[in-house]
Amino acid sequence: MLSTKVIDALNQQIRYEAESSQIYLAMASWAEFQGLEGVATFMYAQSDEERMHMLKLIKYVNERGGHAIVSELNAPPVEFGSFKDMFEQLLKHELFVSQSINELVHITLEERDYATHNFLQWYVAEQIEEEATARTILDKINLIGDDKGGLYLFDNDVKLLTSVKPPQV
Repeated sequence: MLSTKVIDALNQQIRYEAESSQIYLAMASWAEFQGLEGVATFMYAQSDEERMHMLKLIKYVNERGGHAIVSELNAPPVEFGSFKDMFEQLLKHELFVSQSINELVHITLEERDYATHNFLQWYVAEQIEEEATARTILDKINLIGDDKGGLYLFDNDVKLLTSVKPPQV
């Protein structure tokens, strides 16, 4: 049985994952509107992935005797400046999610909830991957600078990132 403190923290994380999905969906729509098909494809996939992260948490809470709460969400931004600005926002958001996951892991240790601690290790590893992907993309953006040909190639390369990611469980 989950403690109230762990249930509350998991429900907060459910909200963060849902908001992440919405943020990336907004980014996908913006990128598509800008004509960045590859970036849009990547962001749509990221949105789906974040939704799966949320669903995994919901199922876990409910299976462990808690009540997973689907709460209201903050509206995502609709404008992102440049595609570089957008990916900088993506990295900043992933760092926030990582911090939240780390705090959640800390709470499980305080509560001596080793089953949930073990469950969350998947999220810890996932966040390492998410941060690395965002940093790699920003490195590529910095390499191309203002080169329009480079932007075209970058957009195609980002689309390929979507097809090589393993499916989430």
